Amino acid sequence: MNNKNTLDTLEGTTTVGITCTDGVVFASERRASMGNLVAHKVAEKIFKIDDHIAATIAGSVADAQSLMKVISAEVSLYKMRNGENISIESASALAANILHSSPLYVQTLLGGVDENGGASIYSLDPAGGMIKDSFISTGSGSTFSYGVLEDRVKEDITVEEGVDVAIRAIRAAMERDTYSGNGILVATVNSEKGFEMLSKDVIEAKLKEIS
Repeated sequence: MNNKNTLDTLEGTTTVGITCTDGVVFASERRASMGNLVAHKVAEKIFKIDDHIAATIAGSVADAQSLMKVISAEVSLYKMRNGENISIESASALAANILHSSPLYVQTLLGGVDENGGASIYSLDPAGGMIKDSFISTGSGSTFSYGVLEDRVKEDITVEEGVDVAIRAIRAAMERDTYSGNGILVATVNSEKGFEMLSKDVIEAKLKEIS
């Protein structure tokens, strides 16, 4: 492994993205690890790119922060130049091109809602590979998260239902993966409210409901 300060290696962390009928849901745990050391317990792994776009990250802190800043700036420039929001597919392709031209030690989920109300999520690998899917999990805890996602995500799932499933998926990873833990972050994006980060109290209440 290189000497970069890491938020997590690509083998660590757990993130989840779910495409719903009325928007998207992103979730992650909060542990930042460096090998077997818990470096930080309050890592931010979900980012607001624009009112209609969000992203999750895992990998080098420097690379992840740099990528999020560049994508956010390019998305804002697109809106200024064209007078409309960039589509989720175009934003993902932009991020993929950035990664392809200069590979970064980071794995990203990027998604949101287009102006026509269509929701989508893309997975981006460090070299710029871009894959669209209805639900995606990354990181060392993804094996456990996928067990929940495969069982509970259905074609007509709503954001409200997706939040519960995402929390279940992250909780499953935290219970079995040593690189995942220290709390849960959840964010939603829909055409009505745009980007919204759920409060700690809301997440804790939902954890009690699904226990």
